[in-house]
Amino acid sequence: MSRPLTDGGLDAGLLDDVLDRARAVPPTTDFPTVDALLDWFAALADDHPAVVRRRRVGTSRLGEPIEMFSVGDGPRPHLLFAGVHPNEPIGFRTLQHLAAELVADPGLRAATDATWHLVPCIDPDGTRLNESWFGDPADRAAYARGFYRPAPAEQVEWTFPFAYEDAYFDDVIPETQALMRLIDELRPELMVSLHNAELGGVYYYLSEDLPDAVGPLHAVPAALGLPLDTGEPESPALELLAPAVYRAGSTRDEYDYLKSLGLDAASLVGGEGSAAYARRHGTVTLIAELPYWSHPSADDTSETSADYADVVRAKAEALVELGTTLTGLLDEARDDLTLRSPFLRASEAFVPMMTQSGTSELARAARLPARPATGAEVFSSEEVVRMFRLRFGGMLVRALEAQAGAGLATARLRRVHTRARAVYDAWLADAQAVTGLEVLPVERLVGVQYGATLAVSHVLAARDGRAGTGGGRR
Repeated sequence: MSRPLTDGGLDAGLLDDVLDRARAVPPTTDFPTVDALLDWFAALADDHPAVVRRRRVGTSRLGEPIEMFSVGDGPRPHLLFAGVHPNEPIGFRTLQHLAAELVADPGLRAATDATWHLVPCIDPDGTRLNESWFGDPADRAAYARGFYRPAPAEQVEWTFPFAYEDAYFDDVIPETQALMRLIDELRPELMVSLHNAELGGVYYYLSEDLPDAVGPLHAVPAALGLPLDTGEPESPALELLAPAVYRAGSTRDEYDYLKSLGLDAASLVGGEGSAAYARRHGTVTLIAELPYWSHPSADDTSETSADYADVVRAKAEALVELGTTLTGLLDEARDDLTLRSPFLRASEAFVPMMTQSGTSELARAARLPARPATGAEVFSSEEVVRMFRLRFGGMLVRALEAQAGAGLATARLRRVHTRARAVYDAWLADAQAVTGLEVLPVERLVGVQYGATLAVSHVLAARDGRAGTGGGRR
């Protein structure tokens, strides 16, 4: 059962300091490319060798060095990494701001009493395939057309080893191996996997129930004028700890949920997540999910005239229809898709998942009791369909374009490409017609991730009897 909103959790002086720091993030309008991000961190290390230590910790599948930058020398190891999903770059700016503040402010380093281990980009290969929209992330059309997300088996977050009942996964990619080594070496007290969502409000994941963290986690977005997201969770298997605060999900939880619906769970899950892997060391994991765009319905908890089961059923039917449409296009083009691009591999993984997801939601809807749906539930259920259309329709179009761009498009593939573009353009127009969207300033999004990280660090220190002094603003 979730708890209500609470103001408790941190010493008032510490919380005020966290909120002041979160509000003080300077304005920014874009996200850095991989090269710009890594050059920035390299310059920081070169300019402050007494405070920042630089170290290579792995290699991407395409040969890109993966580096970590450690700041401070406190006894509390904190591990943060960005670019876990390469379409989620808010964390790049968050790590830049955190690193700059730690270097410039000895009071902040003393207040946290931590060593901050920062991996600026854990998936540089995937991130480069999103860079076309980093210069103007407010443009939803540019974001949609330039979107790339790896197939699940190629994602850093969900390729940790997993073995449970008849499910087994050990195809761990090099980037995930690097992260596993770091987690096992550092045994971090706090780990922050830097993600973000797309549209709605702010919500969080915690690897364990931390009642004292709830108030601060709610206070940070409130101080920055951002709503909480009280709509549908990313998975029905998730446990709600407090409004917009969930227990970090695991593949085992998802397996048990899918099995409870009578589905073949082993065929529908893959690897484990980072939070579940780090739990062996007693690590507390925080994930702060933030949208690029918000909407008044994100935190609308008022009841509507719609029945919740009907809302879930409509979403499920729309997902099945989406899967059917994309499967038809992919199947018609398949014999002519000879270029095994990342976009094709992602499409082959995600397209059937739309039908599978819709099928599982239909099974859930059949078991739901009658109750009114909230405004947030109605909006988020409709929005997830629009999001998946733009994501996976866009990547299929990019797969077709990659074939054509290499000079390998047959006449049949060109015809499929023309139809796919027409379908996709209609989906994009439908998404663009949604009214009430607010473009959120990047600095406020960074402020939430930064403030939430500091808040949970302070909560853990207080829990363990190691509370800092607050440090004050410089």
